[in-house]
Amino acid sequence: MSAVDRSGPDKLSIVVFSGDFDRIHYALVMAAAAVASNTPVTLFFTMWAGRALERPLADGSPAWTRLKCSDGADAKVMDDGFKAKGVGSFEELLDACVALGVTVMVCEMGLKALGMDPDGLRPDVPVTKGGVVTFLADASKTGAMLFV
Repeated sequence: MSAVDRSGPDKLSIVVFSGDFDRIHYALVMAAAAVASNTPVTLFFTMWAGRALERPLADGSPAWTRLKCSDGADAKVMDDGFKAKGVGSFEELLDACVALGVTVMVCEMGLKALGMDPDGLRPDVPVTKGGVVTFLADASKTGAMLFV
């Protein structure tokens, strides 16, 4: 199918800025759905959203479990609720995005702004480090860009 035959954008570029678990989770939902529908996707994590991709905590739990939801609820509690209802969990969605070839970028400026170690990111997620210029160069002129 050519880009002309498609009804949607030829690429989806998502800026993941919010540090709210539920917003980051939904960015993963959109990315997984788009890439499963043969639409290439780039997730550009910056600022507080980058915390979701940090290495696991000392107790082995994923770093995203420290996050809060937009209503102040606990991320782990919400994720457990998703699993109980048959909704994709954070780890399932992230794994699907990686397996299906979603490009994951982490903004170098965002890492610096929050004092995050660029080498402190999850080893199981292939990350392209770059900045806004790299992200914009990766985006498509006929694609869609979302800010979450």
